[in-house]
Amino acid sequence: MFVPNDNFPTCAVCCFLLFQMAERGRLLSCLCLGLFSVLWWVWVSFASFPDEPHVYDAVDQGPFKPQSALADMEFAPMSSYRGPGNQDERSNKELPIILWWSGGLFPHFPGDTERIDCATSSCLATSNRKVQLYKRTSSIIFYGTDFRAYEAPLPRLRHQTWALFHEESPMNNYLLSHGPGIRMFNYTATFRRESDYPLTLQWLPSLSYLLEPTVVSLKEKNHLRLKGLAPVLYMQSHCDVPSDRDRYVRELMKYIQVDSYGKCLNNKALPAHLEDTSTATGEEASFMRFVGRYKFHLALENGRCADYMTEKLWRPLHQGCVPVYRGSPVVADWMPNNHSVIIIDDFVSPKALADFLKFLDGNDDEYAKYLEFKNIRSITNARLLEALEAREWGVNDMSKPNYLNGFECYVCDRENARLAAEQANRKAPRTNPPPKPKMATNAHMGCPLPITSGHFTCTGQQWLQMWPQDYWQSLDQAEGLESLIRANESNPALLWKHIQRIAVSRARGKH
Repeated sequence: MFVPNDNFPTCAVCCFLLFQMAERGRLLSCLCLGLFSVLWWVWVSFASFPDEPHVYDAVDQGPFKPQSALADMEFAPMSSYRGPGNQDERSNKELPIILWWSGGLFPHFPGDTERIDCATSSCLATSNRKVQLYKRTSSIIFYGTDFRAYEAPLPRLRHQTWALFHEESPMNNYLLSHGPGIRMFNYTATFRRESDYPLTLQWLPSLSYLLEPTVVSLKEKNHLRLKGLAPVLYMQSHCDVPSDRDRYVRELMKYIQVDSYGKCLNNKALPAHLEDTSTATGEEASFMRFVGRYKFHLALENGRCADYMTEKLWRPLHQGCVPVYRGSPVVADWMPNNHSVIIIDDFVSPKALADFLKFLDGNDDEYAKYLEFKNIRSITNARLLEALEAREWGVNDMSKPNYLNGFECYVCDRENARLAAEQANRKAPRTNPPPKPKMATNAHMGCPLPITSGHFTCTGQQWLQMWPQDYWQSLDQAEGLESLIRANESNPALLWKHIQRIAVSRARGKH
């Protein structure tokens, strides 16, 4: 039996009802029912945006589930709290629209449209792509991992801004690491401290997370060492990444014992009860104790970029283990003090690093200095403390909005300010200058070309074909999309034609 969608009475169903009711001699009632059904469907479809025309059908996308800090966050929709400076009494029909292009990341439920009342103003937020070309659609928010040049919403309208939310690894989309890619966006929320809405400490829930007592005492760790446990832990299942970390660890293993779990460089099996990776993602107690037995954790990010720091760094600090870190070249800017992490790039070779780890393994007093930050008086980094205190979003903190809602409101408030400035300029151009254009720069993302660790003469052929090639191809796509936008194209499929034209121009020395 056919069961119609609750929100879409089809013509077939209407005809079926008409036929049945006509048979009973009630055609007039039937016609009224049919007319009511059509009117009801039109109202449901356009109630949120009643003053503007339908442009094109929404694109149906499956749920987007990024493997990132987002997976661990408990997303609660922002309440109807109105900021102390918000005097916005406009109805929903009058509010600017903020469109979440990656609908699976839309931070509200139920439905696909929500009024948001932010610090100083209000907007209508939606994941319904039908509004892309509406006059009231003021800004489009993109999730960086999901942003593809060949799927960009074109034409790009002059009255709309683009906003980028990207807390994930640079390897997920190198298009954003090039000038032509990042400058397409007007507002940014990335792991870089220079972005408009920085997410730098996204993996650090709170200061108390760092101050938790060590999971396994140093005395017990030494006892386990005597029983044969390695001093160093490595746990990775994502191999051949841009940072080329496996190659470095393989070399390090020649000089010091490393217990390696996971698919990459595996030399030990996890206990059966820990094989479910969700235990690691959720920091389940038995998993935390298992990995907390090790003195040192090799914490090598999958990408190397300023301020890109993940749980690989913060979790060992939380557990009371010493991270041996490679990733952000400015990681020291965010550490509790200047003696809480071992930075791989401070050592001339894997052997030199191994010799230092052996020294600490055999010297309890020197090792213990790396854990002194567990006493809050030993946390001396003012930048870290101030950033944790000042950030307006929280991680699993119901007293603050999560950073998706927070960035959404950031965009909303600034779009309302921009629109107000434009209106004032139109009314009195001599006394009210137009708002200054805002554009992101390389400092908002700008990650470097993936390179090998520097200690080896060559790297794997697969690595060479994958990451440096992806980096430069992403530049081609960024330039191609920029060219499409400048030409006011409406068909993103023309991207490849524009890329080819740019390549020919470059070969002739004209680009």
